[in-house]
Amino acid sequence: MLILASQSASRKAMLEAAGVPFEARGSSVDEAEIRRELIGVPGGEVALILAEAKALAVSVGAPGRLVLGGDSLVEVCGRLFDKPASRADAARHLAFFSGQTMHLHSAAILVRDGVPAWRHVETAKLRVRALSPDFIESYLAQEWPAVGACVGVFRIEAMGVQLFEHIEGSHFTVLGMPLLALLAALRTQGEIAT
Repeated sequence: MLILASQSASRKAMLEAAGVPFEARGSSVDEAEIRRELIGVPGGEVALILAEAKALAVSVGAPGRLVLGGDSLVEVCGRLFDKPASRADAARHLAFFSGQTMHLHSAAILVRDGVPAWRHVETAKLRVRALSPDFIESYLAQEWPAVGACVGVFRIEAMGVQLFEHIEGSHFTVLGMPLLALLAALRTQGEIAT
């Protein structure tokens, strides 16, 4: 059975809905430390490196098992964003995103016995509409603290859809995992039926 190296509610929900049997185990990887070492690295590569670090950390305690690592990062105007540290930080992120194009990088990697077996990253482009300070305050009054656990400060399946005027890319990528490519890889690895 697949091990998901994450406690992400969104990733768990996608795997459950797709009928993929899995067990979730969080990893203790210090993402902030890894990101500090990756200054200037493109966002998609950073997401893959973080996903791999999580999968490798969990793989150590799961000999012979296939481990899925995932990560999502938002890039706006060449600047990388992770989950907001506080509600005030979330408001700053949203003000920065206003009127800009957000690139949401979602990466996934499969590792067995410490060896990467497959890796993939997809990027969705989300055009953020102009957000007024009143809208940002109202939005956070309704969506905080739930969006505090979300890169980009939104849940597309909730009020977060109001942030955007145009979205290009897979819905699953926006939710945080390149699911269709992952399902193909799981079939190749013999984890799910072909």
